[in-house]
Amino acid sequence: MNEYTLIQLAQRDGIAVLTLNRPDKRNAISDDMRTELIDALQRVAADRSVRALVLTGSGKGFCAGGDVAGMQRRMDAPPGEVGFNGWTRQQRVHHSVALLHDMPKPVIAAVNGGANGLGADLAMACDLVIAAPVASFAWSYIHRGLIPDGGGMYFLPRRVGLAQAKQLIFSGRKVEAAEALQLGIVDRLSASGDSLVDEAVAWAAEMAHGSATALALGKSILNQTFELTADQVFAQGSQAQGICYTSSAHRESVQAFLARAANKD
Repeated sequence: MNEYTLIQLAQRDGIAVLTLNRPDKRNAISDDMRTELIDALQRVAADRSVRALVLTGSGKGFCAGGDVAGMQRRMDAPPGEVGFNGWTRQQRVHHSVALLHDMPKPVIAAVNGGANGLGADLAMACDLVIAAPVASFAWSYIHRGLIPDGGGMYFLPRRVGLAQAKQLIFSGRKVEAAEALQLGIVDRLSASGDSLVDEAVAWAAEMAHGSATALALGKSILNQTFELTADQVFAQGSQAQGICYTSSAHRESVQAFLARAANKD
């Protein structure tokens, strides 16, 4: 399944495992890596044989954030181009994060080490987060004179609350795995770093065992529930349920239930 250089893409019994693969740079996201990441996420989203996605990093780090060498190149651009170049790059960043967040199937971040800056944002863009005991998180943008640009200002308050998100973003401090679990940044800790991906794959399989139609439609609504009114959620839910009524998974489930009931009689 893997055709890439800076990421690895594999499949385990219907679960895609996407590994950021610049271990010598703690998997910092370069422009070339982002191009591969976008392509891979689009492939996973479109592949109906894939039921869920696990995102992890190779080596000791999950993702160190944006590539500092790329930051230097942006600063070295002619002054009249810096702003537009930055805006163009931001469109690519947001596209990659949106692909992860809007993936029409469960996505689990398996955080194997440090998740800093954009790396922390990428983890928050996933539906669920499992972390190794050595993992850590830091919204370290402030140390580069920047604000979170990978969705952290949207995702983090929804996990930890607004005041706590402000503290983490304003300070840029490191949060170790145990505290991350306590704050709600992490949903589970793995038994060990060695078992992290295996545990994430097993959890992904558990989350994705149901109807792919119901999962995709339910996730699309849940992702909006803090912004929508109750009436809007109900309306979208009614439309989605109408589609679920027509799905093979619903029909087969009802028929199987009725057959079991008939056999008991």
